Amino acid sequence: MNINIIKAEDRHLLDCIIALQKSDLGRVYFPDENKAHNAINEGISKGEICIAINEENVVLGFIWVIQKGAFHSYPYLHIIAVKEEYRGLGIGKRFIKYIEEVSESSKLFLVVGDFNPRAKKFYLDYGFKEVGCIPDLYKNGVNEYLMVKEILK
Repeated sequence: MNINIIKAEDRHLLDCIIALQKSDLGRVYFPDENKAHNAINEGISKGEICIAINEENVVLGFIWVIQKGAFHSYPYLHIIAVKEEYRGLGIGKRFIKYIEEVSESSKLFLVVGDFNPRAKKFYLDYGFKEVGCIPDLYKNGVNEYLMVKEILK
């Protein structure tokens, strides 16, 4: 599959909401469509969200990276969400590779919730290292694992 990654625009909002709400992350943190809408709308308006599209311009998923979002110095991977029907096709890996290619930083940070072991395994398999645990960061009863990846240039 030919995948292009481009900046998200307002017209991609609904596709991003669908991808998010049907993910483990979305079910825990964005079960309400309004909350998902407001969050993604903010990311798009700030130019922080990119989408993956195929050759027919179908939105496959999105990545939200906040430049200097970790410690005011490093990019913070806030969300990756891939539509259910396109999972397992390497889109998440393509997103990470894209961020590594365009980043001017030496590190990439993220947190992943304890409710999402598949995502944590994905990040570990892709070279991220767990550097700590933050209990109750976004939601009481949920541990978030802080992870970092060295970006090799």
